[in-house]
Amino acid sequence: MAMAITASTASHTSIASVILEVADPEGAHRFYRAFGVDTRIRLRASEAHSTGFRGFTLALTVSRPATVDSFVGAALDAGATVLKPAAKSLWGYGGVVQAPDGTIWKVATSAKKDTGPATGEIDEIVLLLGVEDVKASKQFYVGRGLTVARSFGGKYAEFNPGESSPVKLALYKRRGLAKDLGVPADGAGSHRIVLGSTAGPFTDPDGFAWEAAEPLAPTTS
Repeated sequence: MAMAITASTASHTSIASVILEVADPEGAHRFYRAFGVDTRIRLRASEAHSTGFRGFTLALTVSRPATVDSFVGAALDAGATVLKPAAKSLWGYGGVVQAPDGTIWKVATSAKKDTGPATGEIDEIVLLLGVEDVKASKQFYVGRGLTVARSFGGKYAEFNPGESSPVKLALYKRRGLAKDLGVPADGAGSHRIVLGSTAGPFTDPDGFAWEAAEPLAPTTS
């Protein structure tokens, strides 16, 4: 694996909002409120055709296994399905669920043991886009004003988020991401996600759409 590359300059473009396109906005709002992420995302009504893997996941990074279990349990109680039960791994502890609207969520921690009870705190949300060519997509986003925080050859790239960004953007090989989530890599139609940009609208090489958007209002923890 190639050595990680870091960049210290500030990003000129960042994610201002994450918009999930759903068939049932009211039902989706109830789910995400129960899941505990309703203030971090936006919802938009859409009947756009979509089949199979939509090419992305939203990953919650939390502090300990008990918090992973708490978020996974809340998702299941609200109607999500399990794609990968929460379990220990080489990198820590985590699980994968699919929301009723089809969005795949991963909840994970680098800790393998609890140092206290579960909290409702989210340390970070990462939007992982499954792309065909990580190097090409990375260069596309660098050209759009994002700066690279970490890069591992053609396997993975992560960008510096803006100060008010609700999520961090990262790129992963599509088939590798699908395997990590426990789903087939095949899929077609709409991604069912739109990213609000601090810059103008554009579409990346894998069809992920960005539009000009105002940032989400700051929330208190």
